[in-house]
Amino acid sequence: MSRRKRSALAVLAIGSLALATACAKGNAGAPATSSAPTASKTDLVQLFTPAKVSIGTADDSKGPAIPPEGVVKGGTVNMIDRDDYAHLDPGRIYDNVAANFSLLITRQLTGYKRVAKGEYKVVGDLATDTGQSSEGGKTWKFTLKDGVKWQDGSPITSGDVKWSIERLFAPFITEGPPYIQQWLTQEDYKKAYGGPYGGKELDGIETPDDKTVVFHFKSPHADANYALAMTGYGIVPKAKDTKEKYDKEPFSSGPYIIAKHTVDKSMDLERNPNWDAASDPIRGAYPDKWHLEFGYQSLPVTDRFIADTGDDKKTFSFYTHVNAERVQQVLENPSLQSRVLRQPSPYANYYYFNLDRVKDIKIRQAIAYAWPTKQIQQITGGPNVSVISTTILNPSVSGWQDYDLFGVKQNPSGNVEKAKELLASSSNPKPTIVYGYNNTPTEQRVTVAIKNQLAKIGVNVVAKPMDTKTYYDAIGKVDNGLDMYWAGWGADWPTAATVFPVIFGPIADGGYNQSHLKDPAIKAEIDRIMNLSDANEANKAWGELDKKIMETVTPGVPALNDVGLQLHGSLVGGAETDPISWVVSPNTIFVKQ
Repeated sequence: MSRRKRSALAVLAIGSLALATACAKGNAGAPATSSAPTASKTDLVQLFTPAKVSIGTADDSKGPAIPPEGVVKGGTVNMIDRDDYAHLDPGRIYDNVAANFSLLITRQLTGYKRVAKGEYKVVGDLATDTGQSSEGGKTWKFTLKDGVKWQDGSPITSGDVKWSIERLFAPFITEGPPYIQQWLTQEDYKKAYGGPYGGKELDGIETPDDKTVVFHFKSPHADANYALAMTGYGIVPKAKDTKEKYDKEPFSSGPYIIAKHTVDKSMDLERNPNWDAASDPIRGAYPDKWHLEFGYQSLPVTDRFIADTGDDKKTFSFYTHVNAERVQQVLENPSLQSRVLRQPSPYANYYYFNLDRVKDIKIRQAIAYAWPTKQIQQITGGPNVSVISTTILNPSVSGWQDYDLFGVKQNPSGNVEKAKELLASSSNPKPTIVYGYNNTPTEQRVTVAIKNQLAKIGVNVVAKPMDTKTYYDAIGKVDNGLDMYWAGWGADWPTAATVFPVIFGPIADGGYNQSHLKDPAIKAEIDRIMNLSDANEANKAWGELDKKIMETVTPGVPALNDVGLQLHGSLVGGAETDPISWVVSPNTIFVKQ
């Protein structure tokens, strides 16, 4: 899943992440529990509590959601962040922030139920359970719960589910996850079917009655219940589908309705009278109203939460982290610790090369050797909020193997001499690199550090600031006019099978192969591993492929792994950073009285 935080889709932080040495890779962190001075990396490991995720039963799939401690119903909660949501149509959502917000208005067949802090179960959301599979996972049958309704009181039917999947094949939907579409048809699924708007249906989905939907995949997929938990497979009513316009005015199946939306400024939510908590094991929906405001950078947000006055006491942020300039102050202030959230990121981050434009591997590897990792870490808050990464996979993903191809842990400030040697023997010893970046104060400083560092080896960096709200849409274009740009990816569920086949998969506008890698040998190896029946063998192969890709292609420079640090107002209860989305979950939020 693409991430929007720094700007930042859904991932599972399963397993313990260890930091064996001062420069070891991984993530660490958890809610701060003491007023101790700035934490060392060892302290971060001790604070870190990995998430536990399992498959729930039909009983687990019943509502209501398990309430957080001290829950109070009612009131209005405020949320402030930098960007409005680029998409509200669930089929066009594949970033963690929009997916997280969508929980308030959109439901799927399955979803993640919070059982306790850091413990989750995949359960039936609209479905009575997580699905019944047969033929080894080629066929999946789901039954809808009784009484689930749209915001106008009309019933949610299996026909709506079928329609919601079919519309993902339409030309105007260029975002969103690819899994179910590919499993029903082929890898380049847009060529197999053009969507339902012309009257043609998809043969791979049956609806024998209004409450039953059956998926027939081309091959077995034991993890379909995980895939269908993604917001991209949220349900859209056939009767209310307005195609492109639906992105601005979605129809709610969740606990709230969008009452007012001034794009890029504010949004107000009110209760959906036709949502029934008894049918929903996931969403607590404790506040009566939500007031969301956009356009706030991290420094003023941080200062407002530190001050904690007036309505800011009832305010939180989904994804704005403590500004780098305030990290030490926040960590060292005992009075703030009860309002501090810390959570390791399950995403891996990269500064991608556009391989269509930066074709010489010696140039790419020279930049990787010279990269100012330590300088970027200092600018973005220091080792308390990030750790050095040197791999494609995040350490939370099954199959991760440790390696350091470019000696970053030994030379975190960059190996300038080695980089100069490589460039001298390259096709262009003094290349120009067009670098696109999120136009925020912090990223402006990061960009200066990159530009100054690469100038030392003879690389001219032309920096191009980009709008934060549409950043992913812009870099997602095949012809994006850029040579290099930052992006992040997290496993959609805890296996590299949801990483490599996506980030090195089909190249298309709105796709997720940001590097435009098209290497036949790597594609063949991805296909081979995907067909392995032994999970341990597959995990080992994924880890080996990680290193092979960096050695033979170098599609990007691994960026820092972040440790999230956030604050919230003192009257906001139930605030938790969801380790699956790495965003503060709306499902447990309540307003203290």
